[in-house]
Amino acid sequence: GTTITISSNHWVMAWAGLEINTLAILPMISKSHHPRAIEAATKYFLTQATASALVLFSSMTNAWHTGQWDITQLTHPMSCLILTSAIAMKLGLVPFHFWFPEVLQGSPLTTGLLLSTMMKFPPMTLLFMTSPSLNSTLLVYMALLSAALGGWMGLNQTQIRKILAFSSISHLGWMAIIITYNPKLTLLNFYLYALMTTAVFLTLNSIKASKLSTLMTAWTKTPSLNAMLLLTLLSLA
Repeated sequence: GTTITISSNHWVMAWAGLEINTLAILPMISKSHHPRAIEAATKYFLTQATASALVLFSSMTNAWHTGQWDITQLTHPMSCLILTSAIAMKLGLVPFHFWFPEVLQGSPLTTGLLLSTMMKFPPMTLLFMTSPSLNSTLLVYMALLSAALGGWMGLNQTQIRKILAFSSISHLGWMAIIITYNPKLTLLNFYLYALMTTAVFLTLNSIKASKLSTLMTAWTKTPSLNAMLLLTLLSLA
């Protein structure tokens, strides 16, 4: 799904890749059969389906007015507006961010890692390819809100996965601010973010920590790993 999306020129192909991606991650979220996991999967599915429908709708509107199905030829202002909102919903930018902490909280750590890094990659590439035609005012507003709210709402959490979700929202805010001015810088930022987040998630997975209280007592078990985790968290911050 990711490969189809990042290598496509036609909007319908990009949409198909996004859909395959969504359907592929759903069993991974709900594999524990816990009610919370099922709820997370349902929330994820509904949000992503809406966002994909909006992507398709914006490209159809553009094709209707200009006759172009090419991803880089998005010129109609209404289409640009809808597409900016759709990708923001896919990524989890404020004000479409409510699903992300919930979904991350309901899924296991390895799936959470995929959700925070791999599943953000296709929408990021779409943003990269359409960056000249995006509605920059809307994007900058959403990005500023994301950067502020991500940092602010992560403060009063005790669940590590929720904190990481809000960290992801605020990082996405910074990436979305840069994308209209320097897309390559955004991609670099995204790669670095993915690398750090992978390190954090894998460390947490190996010490089986999901709450802050378990993290506080984890240094007795694995002192060296905990020191490395501290450094990774500092570089992520």
